[in-house]
Amino acid sequence: MFFETLKIAINSLQSNKLRTLLAMLGIIIGVGAVIAIVSIGSGAREQITSNISNLGSNLINIFPGTSRGWGGRISASSGDVFTLKLAEDIIKLCPSVKKVVPVAQGSGLLIAGDVNVQANIVGTNADYQEINNYKVSQGQFINSDDLESNLNVIVLGSQLAKDLFNSESPLGKKIKLNYQDKNYLYTVIGVMEEKGGGLTGDLDDRSYIPITTYMKKLSNSQYVSSYLAQANSSQEASSAVGEIEYFLIKNLDDQDKEKFRLLSMDQILDTVNSVTASLSLMLGGIAAISLLVGGIGIMNIMLVSVTERTREIGIRKALGAKRKNIMSQFLIEALSLSGLGGMIGIILGWLGAYFIARLGKWSLVITLSSVLLAFGFAVAIGLFFGLYPAMKAAKMDPVEALSYE
Repeated sequence: MFFETLKIAINSLQSNKLRTLLAMLGIIIGVGAVIAIVSIGSGAREQITSNISNLGSNLINIFPGTSRGWGGRISASSGDVFTLKLAEDIIKLCPSVKKVVPVAQGSGLLIAGDVNVQANIVGTNADYQEINNYKVSQGQFINSDDLESNLNVIVLGSQLAKDLFNSESPLGKKIKLNYQDKNYLYTVIGVMEEKGGGLTGDLDDRSYIPITTYMKKLSNSQYVSSYLAQANSSQEASSAVGEIEYFLIKNLDDQDKEKFRLLSMDQILDTVNSVTASLSLMLGGIAAISLLVGGIGIMNIMLVSVTERTREIGIRKALGAKRKNIMSQFLIEALSLSGLGGMIGIILGWLGAYFIARLGKWSLVITLSSVLLAFGFAVAIGLFFGLYPAMKAAKMDPVEALSYE
């Protein structure tokens, strides 16, 4: 009986192809949109997560805050907070922290021959490239000997090396640094790999010198701009943040928490995941509305079908068909509409997600759960909105149905 009823339902749908297609259109659009949106959201989230993870492993940024003046005291500079010794103390007294890299930054003019480029000058130590997952493509990075001897050596970002030397190798070349109207001569010892944008700007347009050279010769200051800290593992990142915060509160003057700010990669990733998940949920909800509209379309078409086939229903009842037979016939017809529309929607959603992923240059992510959820919701919509027309057909009086014109 089931297969016979299914055959009748399919034949009925085939007899009105255009009407069947229009009835399925809302379901097709809804299922396709849900799958595409979920896939795009997942792919974009993976791409952003990968980009953030590439900036550094278990990285924690520590910035100086603003020291407020009160009681007649003048507000101190926000940079006059962090020292090299404080960085060493963090490593010693915070067990979850593996490394702390001091960073001092400024802007200067790099001159090579008749070419000059305005660039960010970063003073740091030998651990900078490891903590940032950032490697040299030519030469070497700053080492302990450069730091101890305060040498005038410089490592160039990939784009900076191209701007100054084109395709020529810069290793061993002398370049001039004009910093605050003073000129310094540096030797190029390395070129960094191409990295692209980071949290604090384009890393390829930066140059790196020993932190000791920067502090003693350029800034003439005992303070650095910020710290980069690395936790022992991703599991200990949150513990490291708490330990650093507790340490800085205890050791900075007046125990003022506003003298520093902490920003960890885990916090950024949590924020990104929360935002993208919320957007995907919102857009998926909007797409699901079209499924409801499609369900209304199915109910409308089924009501028309019941009216058109009133005499057929009367004949079947006169020949002994029961209410459940009539009801199952129209329910199967409604489910066939929503099921077929759902399958077409899955294919169109996959194609849409594929092309958008190609344009966005991220991986195609379509989960089985999203497909099953969209298809299951489509079938449930067909069942819900097909129930009333089926009940209406099942309740018809066979005498009135046979006399219907």
